[in-house]
Amino acid sequence: MDDSEAAHRTQHGSLLVSLCTYNERENLRPLIESIHEHAPDAHVLVVDDGSPDGTGELADEMSAADPRVHVMHRAKKMGLGTALLAAMQYAIDHDYEYLLNMDADFSHHPRYIPALRAAMDTADVAIGSRYIPGGQVVDWGAKRRVMSWCINTYARTLLRLAPQDTSGSFRCYRVAKLKELDLSLVKARGYAVLQELLYRCRRIDCRFAEVPITFEDRRFGQSKINYREVFAALGVIARLGVAGGPVRK
Repeated sequence: MDDSEAAHRTQHGSLLVSLCTYNERENLRPLIESIHEHAPDAHVLVVDDGSPDGTGELADEMSAADPRVHVMHRAKKMGLGTALLAAMQYAIDHDYEYLLNMDADFSHHPRYIPALRAAMDTADVAIGSRYIPGGQVVDWGAKRRVMSWCINTYARTLLRLAPQDTSGSFRCYRVAKLKELDLSLVKARGYAVLQELLYRCRRIDCRFAEVPITFEDRRFGQSKINYREVFAALGVIARLGVAGGPVRK
């Protein structure tokens, strides 16, 4: 990181937006353009898991044309958990102040980025929440709604979490607090990383805030979550809830 880039980040609040991608080529360009519409100063990190549809190649093209766009290539699909942890380590290594993660399919609309940033004035983790007053989900069937409610209730109970939305990945983290975590201790490799990170953040006294959002179904492509991921998440949450113990070594 050169002096001019460091000065730019300090001047504008040093926000890194992470997008963990696998086969999101159709969504990527309009999403990054929308991110910069609502947060012109933000840097964007695309963590691509070797997408066969050319998502990584498109990200490289955008990075070559815009110094605010960065790309991390991974050889194969390795799971949301490892991708998000890689983005966190990148934010730590490059001295960003905030890391804001969002889905790469427009389920999380960039219009909420200013509200999440504002919430960081008094929080260490700001969550784009579907389950507080003003938040909602559209285009979901009954089965998916029930499954989401069950997972959130299960996680809040076993892990003693205050936030209402524990399973959404639309979050802003204070990087100084991420530095206090030992990311190597995170057990989850799939979607359970979302609950585990809240659990570990709670253990280091992070302040939480929730911002209401409308969660919309993806614009293009197919959802990556499946029942195998769900059962794996339940197992990780159960082990964390039962084992407890210190977060740090």
